[in-house]
Amino acid sequence: MAEFLSFSFSNGFLLLLSFLVGLFLFGFVKSRKNGSRFPPGPRGIPILGNILWADFTNPTGTFRQFRKEFGDVFSLQYFGKTAVVLNGFEVMKEALINKVEDLADRPRLPIFEKIGYSGDNKGVLLARYGSSWREQRKFTLSTLRNFGMGKKSLEERVIEEAQWLCSAFRSQKDQFNPQLPINNAVSNVICSIAFGDRFDYDDANFQHLLGLFDIALKAKNGFLFQVLNEIPILLNIPWLVNRALKLEFEVIEFLKEKVSEHQKTWNPNDIRDFIDAFLAEMEKVKGDNASSFTEGNLLMTTYDLFVAGTETTSTTLRWALLYMILYPDVQSKVQKEIDQVIGGERKPTMGDVLQMPYTNAVIHEVQRCGDIVPFAMPHMTYKDMEINGYIIPKDTTVLVNLSSVLKDQQVWEKPFQFYPKHFLDENGKFVKREAFIPFSAGRRACVGEQLARMELFLFFTTLLQQLTFEIPSDQPRPREDPLCGFTLGPHAFNIRAVARG
Repeated sequence: MAEFLSFSFSNGFLLLLSFLVGLFLFGFVKSRKNGSRFPPGPRGIPILGNILWADFTNPTGTFRQFRKEFGDVFSLQYFGKTAVVLNGFEVMKEALINKVEDLADRPRLPIFEKIGYSGDNKGVLLARYGSSWREQRKFTLSTLRNFGMGKKSLEERVIEEAQWLCSAFRSQKDQFNPQLPINNAVSNVICSIAFGDRFDYDDANFQHLLGLFDIALKAKNGFLFQVLNEIPILLNIPWLVNRALKLEFEVIEFLKEKVSEHQKTWNPNDIRDFIDAFLAEMEKVKGDNASSFTEGNLLMTTYDLFVAGTETTSTTLRWALLYMILYPDVQSKVQKEIDQVIGGERKPTMGDVLQMPYTNAVIHEVQRCGDIVPFAMPHMTYKDMEINGYIIPKDTTVLVNLSSVLKDQQVWEKPFQFYPKHFLDENGKFVKREAFIPFSAGRRACVGEQLARMELFLFFTTLLQQLTFEIPSDQPRPREDPLCGFTLGPHAFNIRAVARG
């Protein structure tokens, strides 16, 4: 019996040893296959790669350390796969602008296929580079740009919502956390675009939807979500998928109901919103099986609008209010400019931007210093790509480290401080900086960029026209370091809103 146990143990140990040696050899062969001009990177361990090296509470700090050791272009290993990370303004400019098509593709993200991004129905954000993506992106951009649907233009809708947000702030008798009302306001803009109407801030269904989106976005940065995406065989376990995507499924069901309601009431002579406009395109191409205007794409593109147009803008506005209470002198200068250009009665409009260089500089600096989306969505090489002397093969996942550009020490005078003068010349005029790319750049630049710029200016100027924000007297100075998640947002903080004039 003892001999049998000894034999079994020995054989088991040999099998385990052989398995581990095999993994090391696989990793070695794979790295050799990439070629001698493939970007260098930290040595990983079998299967996990460099996962254990990463600080998930400070991912930008981890990448900063790797950049110091391996340069502006380095590679990472994870779950048996390899990705390349691009850093610094010059590299990003070459990759996203000068070689715009080389990096225009998207990698396959298996877990999103469970949500509904499957086949040709991949909306705008996750669609592979090709005719379907071009068609959907062109339609989405033109619909947002020419938003004259219904009775109000898009700018009028944002101006109206800014007034609702001010009213919500005014109704607070004491200190409060601004996150929920800001989320309500920004989400209402997207709702007005997609569904043709806004929701009251105390609407129970609306609050439930916002809660779903918020928790679902946080879950995307969670360990389970990442593991399921990188080890797709686990997606065959239904209870595991439901645990990871339960909230996503609820959001999709909500959007399906909205699409169904629009289909029942659709009138080609009365285009009320984005869904109606998409249904009109579907009607035009009825019978054309090659068209990307399908019901599945309608659902996914509408979902993309929410993803692209809610979290990032609301997080940026929270950073803006935080910086205003931390730097009251900046807040006073913004209000002085608002009083001079707009006054206290007229509502701000986008026509005021060019006459308000300091306010414009402050908004840009909030985006730069807040560094809300440090890595953007993952890219994939559409063809073999040469950059910085390295060869990145076709179909390689590439991460663009936008944080390394927005806080590049070679570009910005005070990269890690809130410093509005980054966007002002010696005469106080606004200066557009080439390295300001919070929305990324190139073919895959954020589809909601123009909408976000409009919202940030109109919400910010309206709030500071009517209210002054302060740190509550019984509260400590809020933290200025970010809270890492799907985006980099500020830690929870309370404010006091004092009516002006």
